[in-house]
Amino acid sequence: MGKMICFASNSIFKCIISFLSILIFFLFSCRNEGISDNNADHILWYNIPASNWDEALPLGNGRIGVMVFGDPETEHIQLNDDSMWPANLGWDEPPGDRDDLENIRSLLIQGNNRAADSLFVDKFSRKSIVRSHQTLGDLFIELGHKEISEYRRELNISDAIFTASYRTEGKLITEKVFVSHPRQAIVIELTSEAVEGLSGKIFLSRPDDNGYPTAEAHTTSDGILVMQGMVTQRRGKFDSKDAPVTEGVKFETCLKVEHDSGRLVAGSDYLEMQNIRHAVIIMVSNSSYYFEDYHAQNLRELEALSGLSPTQLENDHLRDYHSLFNRVDLEIGDRMRDTIPTDIRLDDIRSGHDDPGMAALLFHYGRYLLISSSREGTNPANLQGIWNNHIEAPWNADYHLNINLQMNYWLANPTALDELNMPLFEYIDRLVENGKVTALKNFGCRGAFIPHATDLWAPTWLRAPTAYWGCSVGAGGWLMQHYWQQFAYTLDTSFLRDRAYPAITEVALFYSDWLIEDPRDGTLVSAPSTSPENQFINEKGESVTAGTYDPRNDV
Repeated sequence: MGKMICFASNSIFKCIISFLSILIFFLFSCRNEGISDNNADHILWYNIPASNWDEALPLGNGRIGVMVFGDPETEHIQLNDDSMWPANLGWDEPPGDRDDLENIRSLLIQGNNRAADSLFVDKFSRKSIVRSHQTLGDLFIELGHKEISEYRRELNISDAIFTASYRTEGKLITEKVFVSHPRQAIVIELTSEAVEGLSGKIFLSRPDDNGYPTAEAHTTSDGILVMQGMVTQRRGKFDSKDAPVTEGVKFETCLKVEHDSGRLVAGSDYLEMQNIRHAVIIMVSNSSYYFEDYHAQNLRELEALSGLSPTQLENDHLRDYHSLFNRVDLEIGDRMRDTIPTDIRLDDIRSGHDDPGMAALLFHYGRYLLISSSREGTNPANLQGIWNNHIEAPWNADYHLNINLQMNYWLANPTALDELNMPLFEYIDRLVENGKVTALKNFGCRGAFIPHATDLWAPTWLRAPTAYWGCSVGAGGWLMQHYWQQFAYTLDTSFLRDRAYPAITEVALFYSDWLIEDPRDGTLVSAPSTSPENQFINEKGESVTAGTYDPRNDV
């Protein structure tokens, strides 16, 4: 069965970036502000459809995205939007204050680490939280094709275009999908060589939230399929207690079909193609997070798309995407194994086969994923980039600041994608502002405190039912390195003065108040402190301590 390269459900980048973090720092010479002259395409390809979501292939324009299955019988395209979040209900800081902090520090000095660990969680953490980034929904296209031969699906990461082709009863069927950043639209082009063309229904839907409907679909008088809904979190949790969220970001997705043969029939909540040989499905989607009148924004985008041919849309998309992707290139060894399906190549590598070209393909795939999930004006890439098929995602598909958000962006500057860092900085700037409140209220410190995890609304209180992985205080310092790296690569003194320096100052101010003198040797230490996902264990069990060192901060 075909498998997508390293598409981990808890982090879209995790498998790839662990490799890239080593490779990138030896490839500074690949940075090139011009456009690469290498026209060789980098392609993931498979000779069978995806059988589950992890095997589908991702496309995106930073804000909206899709996972394409390439199924000849019923094509499934899972839809994504980076703003699909339950509401911010005003969840705020836990009850801990400076006196509690001093009590915990006294326990650490006394050697009672386990008690300090328990008190830190009790006073300074909101414990288990369920408030998740969510799927936008699903597009299903009934094609009913069986007796398939010559099947191939591929993701051309040099062009950010998915294609699938196969023969049914000997007749060629092709599918092309891309997500346009210039036009803010999902474009799906279907072509049939058969005289009878394509026939089948087109549906939009969204999963229920714990049994409650979250969206409704209908068709308009002018033949547009519309899905409208609101994000909720019926199984929400706050402070390890049930906390249903019954409101959230509202959204509308609109789909229209252009065709040059056959008929398009509108049902109550579906569109039906009848004997259409060439269909172009165009989708736009907007939410209340970005636009107060998101319905009007959809109408504006549809109007701007009117009359544009598929070729014009594709050329617009390619010009925009190539302006970023073509800035660098990397070739390792020959490309002889490109003729082998990607899943087979991965199996061969597991069996010990040498395939340096796969390392280069992973390098390009990492750049592709960042371009597809982080653009100026969008939210930053979360734990799953923008690709998420859940109502309640693993780890909330939120922003983990103890390594995950950072590693999403490690490759930006070394691969000449400096502007893709802007969503990250805009988000961290919000954390810094909110972190001033948490720093003073919880810890009696000046400056800004940034926690190990947060979400779209950028709260800065700690969240974890256990200290060793959740009660980290090092995220702020680590994130500040990204501001400095941006300046080091761009030498933009305005950015350094107006953006980096103010943020770094606030975080440094927090640490200057937070650090204490260790009575054991007089050094300044962070107390309490934990090394994320590494345990300090003494005779009393896992605990927080003073002066924890995390070697990952040396990356």
